[in-house]
Amino acid sequence: MSAAVPVDHPHLRSVMPAALDAAGLATTSAGRTSAEDRSLLGLPAAPRVCVVLVDGLGMRMLAERGGHAPFLRSAGARTLTTTFPSTTAAAITTLGTGELPGRTGMLGYSVRDPGHGGVLNLIQWDGASVTPREWQRTDTLFEQLAGRRAAGEDLPEVVSVGPARFVGSGLTEAALRGVRNVSAEFLPERVDAAVAQLRRGAAAVYLYWGDVDHTGHVHGWGSWQWGEEMEATDRELRRLERSLPPGTLLVITADHGMVDVTDRVDVATTPALAAGVELVAGEPRACHVYTRPGTAPDVARRWREELGERAWVVEREELVATGLLGPVAPERAAAIGDVVAVMTGRHAVVDSRTQPARSLALVGMHGALTPDELEVPLVQAVV
Repeated sequence: MSAAVPVDHPHLRSVMPAALDAAGLATTSAGRTSAEDRSLLGLPAAPRVCVVLVDGLGMRMLAERGGHAPFLRSAGARTLTTTFPSTTAAAITTLGTGELPGRTGMLGYSVRDPGHGGVLNLIQWDGASVTPREWQRTDTLFEQLAGRRAAGEDLPEVVSVGPARFVGSGLTEAALRGVRNVSAEFLPERVDAAVAQLRRGAAAVYLYWGDVDHTGHVHGWGSWQWGEEMEATDRELRRLERSLPPGTLLVITADHGMVDVTDRVDVATTPALAAGVELVAGEPRACHVYTRPGTAPDVARRWREELGERAWVVEREELVATGLLGPVAPERAAAIGDVVAVMTGRHAVVDSRTQPARSLALVGMHGALTPDELEVPLVQAVV
C-alpha cells in the first residue's frame, strides 16, 4: 500500500496554515512554519483570504463529472493528498490544526471509547466518556492566533461560516476551536455571510459546505442527484468569487473523495470476521478492529483469508510504522484498531450489530487509500 506522504508533497494539512500566512497570520504546525507551507502551495500574499471546503469533492469526481462544475473546471484545480483515513473527522481536524491524525487522535468516523469500550463517534460525540478537548489536545491554528492576541498582538480575526448546529459541536471543538463562528444555513446565505465578514475587516473566512458529500453518500456520486447538487454548488462558488472584495485570495479545497460501493461484507453474518472481535469502528472502507486480548494476530490472519485482495489488513504496529497516520501521540496509540482493514476497489466491511440501517445502505463511502478517496482539488485565485 501507499507509504507516508513526503513533507514536501502538496497535502491538505498545508492549506489553512498557508492561507492564513498569505493574509499575514503566521502559525506553526507539524514542525513547519506557515511560510514554508505557503511556499509549497504557491499561495500569494493578499490582504484577506477566503477558504472554502466542499465536503466530499474528490479530484477524480471533479475530473469525471466536470460538466456539472464549469466554474471549478475552468479554475484550473491542482491535486492535493488528504489524510488517511480519508474522512471528514480526520481531515477537517488536520485542516484546522495543520497536524496529521496520529497526533490529533481523530482517526476516523469512530474509534473505541476508552471509558465504556463502546463506539466513540468523533463527529457527534454522543455518549462519549471524554470531551473533544480532552481527546484532541493539540492547539488549533486559531488558538495559536488567539493566544497571541491575548498576549497583546493586534491581529485581525478569523471567522468560520457554517450551520448553527455546528457551533459548539464536538467536531468544531476538536478541529476549529478558537475561531469566531457566524451561522448561516443554505449555501447562498453562507456565501453572503462570508463576503460580509471580509468586507467588515476579517482577515480570513472559512466556509464549509456539506451537501455534495451527503448526496454522494445517499445516491452515489455517479447519480443525477449528485450532478444537480454539484451544479448548484458550483454556481454559488462562482458567485462567491465575483462578490469578494477586490484583492481577496480565494482558496477552494475538499476533505476527501468517494467511492460508490458495490460489495458489502457484514461482520455480523461472517463468522470468520466476527471471531475474536470485540468491536468494529472507523469507516466501512477503513475499519478499526478491536480484538480480545492476545487474539490480534489470529484475527488479522482470518480477515486476510476472508477478504483476500479486497483489503489490506495489518496489525496496529505495522500501520503505525508506515507513517500514514503521521507521528502517533502515545496517548492515542491504543485508539487505533488492534487490526486495521483498508478496503480496495469498491468493497466495504460493515457491522449490522452496531451500525444503523441507514449507514449500511449508503452508496458512496470513503476512508481508504485509493486515489478516488485520497486526491482532492485545490483551486486558488486572487479576485
